[in-house]
Amino acid sequence: MWVPTPQALVDRMLDMAAVKPGERLIDLGSGDGRLVISAAKRGAQALGVEYEPQLVEHARRLAERERVSHLARFAREDLFQTDLSGADVITLFLLRDMNLKLRPKLLALRPGTRIVANTFDLGEWLPDRSENLTLDDGCNSAWCLAMMWTVPARVEGVHRLPQGEFILAQEFQMLSGTATIDGKAFPVGGSVQGEAVTLTGGGRTWYGKAKGGTLLLD
Repeated sequence: MWVPTPQALVDRMLDMAAVKPGERLIDLGSGDGRLVISAAKRGAQALGVEYEPQLVEHARRLAERERVSHLARFAREDLFQTDLSGADVITLFLLRDMNLKLRPKLLALRPGTRIVANTFDLGEWLPDRSENLTLDDGCNSAWCLAMMWTVPARVEGVHRLPQGEFILAQEFQMLSGTATIDGKAFPVGGSVQGEAVTLTGGGRTWYGKAKGGTLLLD
């Protein structure tokens, strides 16, 4: 069943993802193509993936009418088979069980990839940001909740750094563990957003970067 995303929420989802000209956006379950077309109007190279052939053709006609067909493309295919690896932004308006089925594939994307969903979440992977639009915001539908996640780098493990030794566990974007500095061990916690890492413990805060499983702290 296809339910259109209100245009006010489409605009907010694209704002939350800070979609830039030249970036690649993939909309899974693109329906009539309104999000893809809106992204193309911002200069993004946008791909809509939709299984219903009539909606695919309708979206293509709308993109031509809006003169963005050079940037807005539509493909009829199984969204679970779509190659997402080159995307900067993924957008979703799918049922929660479909989101959960997609979640491992989304987590495997390049750190820093932004994911924005309408209404249905990603389970235990909590959003970094959420906004619930109202009628005053121009959203006159039951589908007015936008949520955004940023794919985190993997940093769990043992890191021996100039600052000390950090043993970290990771659950999605949240970090926990212990640090040993000058022979003293204490608990630390923090988060990773894309490649940016923040850790706090023992009255200190560290900022750093994770790349290829290596952690560097300032």
